Amino acid sequence: MKRAVAAYQRGQLREADDLARAIVGVKPNYFDALHLIAVISTQQRRLDEALASYNRALALQPGHVEALCNRGATLHELKRFDEALVSYDRALVARPDHAGALFNRGVTLQELKRFAEALASYDHALALRPHYAEALYNRGITLHELKRFDEALASYDRALALQPNQVGTLRNRGNTLHGLKRFDEALASYDRALALQPDHAEALRNRGATLHALKRFDDALASYDRALALQPDHAEALRNRGATLHEREDLHAALAHYRRAVSLKPDLADGYHNLGNVLEELGQLQEAQSAYCEALRLDPNSTAAYVNLAAGKTFKPGDAHLAAMEALAAKKGLSTTDRMQLDFALGKAYADLKDYARSFAHLSAGNAAKRAIIAYDEQATVAVFDRIEAVFTPELIAAKSGGGHPSALPVFVIGMPRSGTTLVEQIIASHPLAYGAGELQTLNEAAFTVRGTDGKTLPYPEFVAALDAGALRQIGARYVAMLGELAAKHGAPGAERITNKMPSNYYFAGLVHLALPNAKIIHTIRDPLDTCMSCFCRLFTAEQSHTYDLGELGRYYRRYERLMAHWRRVLPVGRILEVRYEDVVADLERQARRLIAYCGLPWDDRCLSFHKTDRPVRTASATQVRQPIYTSAIGRWRAYEAHIAPLLNALGLTAVEATDSR
Repeated sequence: MKRAVAAYQRGQLREADDLARAIVGVKPNYFDALHLIAVISTQQRRLDEALASYNRALALQPGHVEALCNRGATLHELKRFDEALVSYDRALVARPDHAGALFNRGVTLQELKRFAEALASYDHALALRPHYAEALYNRGITLHELKRFDEALASYDRALALQPNQVGTLRNRGNTLHGLKRFDEALASYDRALALQPDHAEALRNRGATLHALKRFDDALASYDRALALQPDHAEALRNRGATLHEREDLHAALAHYRRAVSLKPDLADGYHNLGNVLEELGQLQEAQSAYCEALRLDPNSTAAYVNLAAGKTFKPGDAHLAAMEALAAKKGLSTTDRMQLDFALGKAYADLKDYARSFAHLSAGNAAKRAIIAYDEQATVAVFDRIEAVFTPELIAAKSGGGHPSALPVFVIGMPRSGTTLVEQIIASHPLAYGAGELQTLNEAAFTVRGTDGKTLPYPEFVAALDAGALRQIGARYVAMLGELAAKHGAPGAERITNKMPSNYYFAGLVHLALPNAKIIHTIRDPLDTCMSCFCRLFTAEQSHTYDLGELGRYYRRYERLMAHWRRVLPVGRILEVRYEDVVADLERQARRLIAYCGLPWDDRCLSFHKTDRPVRTASATQVRQPIYTSAIGRWRAYEAHIAPLLNALGLTAVEATDSR
């Protein structure tokens, strides 16, 4: 046996294996020889043989700690995690202070997604061996999975103090900093990892995700491309590259990337989720629902997938997804984000079932959770409205009118979120001479390039007072140029009208009038209570920070309403076309003809079949505008009437007045 051990220590595995097997041939119950055969078989990836040898050895010495630990590691490699866990637990019965067994037990619990138990195992190992760098690293991974990002970061930092050049720790530290939204620090951590190992595809992929979060989309694509050059079948890198293309509104390229990712890795749950998102925007609603269902089959805990699935389906009694959501909601240890998303999805489900008390309970909890994690300064928000009204006086409008850029290309659709802006844009975009560009930040970008004489950007609205005719024309020209580039990019270079339905452009109605005097401004209005409750029922992708508290929402609505009244007073009569959602529903053709005539376009019957128009829609109403006109959204607030006193009070309505709020 000594010769076999010596050969093993010299790295002569074949000779050591032959010698050990020769011993077993003579002495079948020789424990040390059986154990050595098992160890060598593991190293040579003959895992089933290794397991058989460990089992024979342990039949002779059932409490042998090293053999139990090694058997656990082999079972782990075979992905038989529950059995591996039993083996480690047997080792710890024999030696409770075995830090290595505790560490390996934690790794196996991680694979089983039993993260709280894994954390306890790592903590026990570290209590025995405080400088156990591998345990600190894995502890960081577990804390990250539990979304305890600050603690995860501390664990990685302790590991790096022991092993400063550990690439995996630097990469995962970057992941946690990304989770904390400390993107610049995350990028620095990835770059440190890549300086040590430039061909680390995973670090390049994660670096790309952080560059995406920093809105450095070209750099993000370059980072993904480096990862894919190293590993062309890297499904996660393809998925992430798809997400960046998606953000840049290259939807068909994004779709191809997502399809490729899930074909390479069929269990990539969030790949299916992302696939569902782009399919929904492209109007392929059934395929989108199928993709969300597949994401949830692969990961039944994906609360984000439940939110998107719920938005596009109608729940019925006995719905399996509702049962799954309720079971998930009953679990302890859900993160704040997961519980919040689940509450919004459950709120929608119970509304479909007309169980409005339960629906509101979930919506109220989801909104409260969202409100707790966002920064919304109501006083500062109201002050912006006040400043706009103070600057845009009748005198300023009169003094500065008559200039600007003459283009009639732009059409602005403004109004509160959920007031019908998407529907109005879809009607216009169904015209062959119009292009629906969706919610654009383009006006902000054009306006905020204006600089004062000191070279510094001036604040809006105060800078408007300093603008001369040339500056106003420059703002308009820049906006029109940006629209033209966008339309050309998306295959609509000949469009005569291009819509921008960013709802909050109502802040800029006066500036639009001055910089783009021939632009069309369409203001959509819907019953205040239906508008506000529709906002309250929605977890917005882009921040609508005023919508997550009924009192704040009602007060915001009234302040927005006052601003629109101000524009009616100071702008020329008829400058803004007001369209009521309820009127569109009651008489689609009349209102559609009114819209198209206002836009200066000849009538086209396709505007009445807006739900058939094949164009991407990237708003919270993406599923609704794929349907013909329906009346069920009118008066929907009444189902929640017993629960919305803060909203009624903020709007200045009594229950009786609310009934006639139109």
